[in-house]
Order: sequence, then structure tokens, then C-alpha cells
Amino acid sequence: MLAGKGFEHVINMSGGIKKWDQPVAVGDVEQGLALFTGDESPLDTLVTAFSLEEGLREFYLSMIERVRRPSVKGLFAKLSDIEVLHQQRILKEYNALSGEDWTVETFGPRRAAPAMEGGLTTEEYIRMFDPDLESPADVVSLAMSIEAQAFDLYERASNRSRDDDSRKVLRRIAEEERAHMTQLGKLMAQL
Repeated sequence: MLAGKGFEHVINMSGGIKKWDQPVAVGDVEQGLALFTGDESPLDTLVTAFSLEEGLREFYLSMIERVRRPSVKGLFAKLSDIEVLHQQRILKEYNALSGEDWTVETFGPRRAAPAMEGGLTTEEYIRMFDPDLESPADVVSLAMSIEAQAFDLYERASNRSRDDDSRKVLRRIAEEERAHMTQLGKLMAQL
């Protein structure tokens, strides 16, 4: 199943998950799906995706004030800037579908949800992963976890969607989240 979704390195285990003795993903299968009923139009789907990216950007910006280390402040600023790039990509697709010409700044009031990527709030992520926010490695690890949760949410939402075009939009966004995880993995390697 994973290999069919584009994961290049998949290891099959004898005995399956019951034999696995390492950490596993957490959260209910319905987690975050309240954001996607399955009846959204492609444009509504993009508004929600934009909103989730904005929520994560705001989280990263708020963390700059909460940490002491200059290097970690810079890392949170960099992560925030990356979210703006993600928003620009979503907005480009929104504008192409709608024939409108929104910018990241003017589109902000259209936000649909007070959550971040993956469908959780800032405090829920911090409680779930309990990172050392002064550690660059923990910060990147947290960002990778958020992107993984987002990938999972968009995949589950695409499976639930009853609109073929919305399903395609959700799958494209899910693939972008996978690419974001890869970028963060490269950033982690640099630390």
C-alpha cells in the first residue's frame, strides 16, 4: 500500500504491527476530518487548505517570541516563510480555478478554520509531541510530524470526498505535504 503511494523505502515486518516495538502514529481516524465533510467544492477545499497553512504559519511566528535561542528563533522564522510559499501555491490553484486574482495578504479574511495542518491546534501539537522548543532538532522533528499529520489528513479527506475534482485537489495537496516532509528531512540532515 505505501509503495503504491510513492514511498520509496518500505520495509515489511514479519508479524506486522503486533511485533513492532517502536513509536506508532497517534490520533483517532476521524481526527481533523471535521474540516472536510466530503461535500466541499474544489474552491472550498482550497480555502480550508490555505487556512491550515495560515494556522501553521501563525504557530511558527508565535513560537519566535516563546524561545530564547537566536538559532531557534531563526528556524521558526524560516519555517514560517516556508508556509507562505505553501499558501502561494494553494492560492495560485485557487485563482486558476476561480478566475480571480487573490494575494496571500488579501485572501487571509477568507480563512475557514482556526486549526493548523493536520487538523489540530497549536497546543494540541505541543501536548502530543512535547518537543524541547529550544532544540533545533526537536523543532524540525515537530515540523516533520505536523507535515506527516497533514499528509495523513489530506489522504483521509480525499478518500471521503464525493467530488472528483475536490478529491484530485486533496491528493495534490497530500503529495505536496510529502514533499514538505522531504524538505524538512534535508533540513534535519543539515543540523
